[in-house]
Amino acid sequence: MRAARSAPASAAAYTVSRELDEQTEVGELFIGSLIRSQLRLALVVGGGFMVILLGVPVLLAFLPVVSGLSLFTVPLPWFLLGVGVYPLVIICGALYVRSAARNEQRFLDLVDDA
Repeated sequence: MRAARSAPASAAAYTVSRELDEQTEVGELFIGSLIRSQLRLALVVGGGFMVILLGVPVLLAFLPVVSGLSLFTVPLPWFLLGVGVYPLVIICGALYVRSAARNEQRFLDLVDDA
């Protein structure tokens, strides 16, 4: 009786990391997917930031009564644009960094698993 032979090591299936190293079409597809997901994330976070930032002038245009209000003797529109923007920038930045790291970790898990 002959024992069953396993396939030789040279005929092993291509892993994702090998596809990336050899720059095959599959590897380019994986890299392109990572780049597209990061670009999509940047556009969504940047677009959301711009919508909120542009919301202040729109609010002032449609509610002129807000323009007359003041906070600590500073007109409310100036206060919103001068002080209120910084927490928004920090929150958008933190969300972007966390999501970008998650995208990269998923990519690394894909490469390491295969």
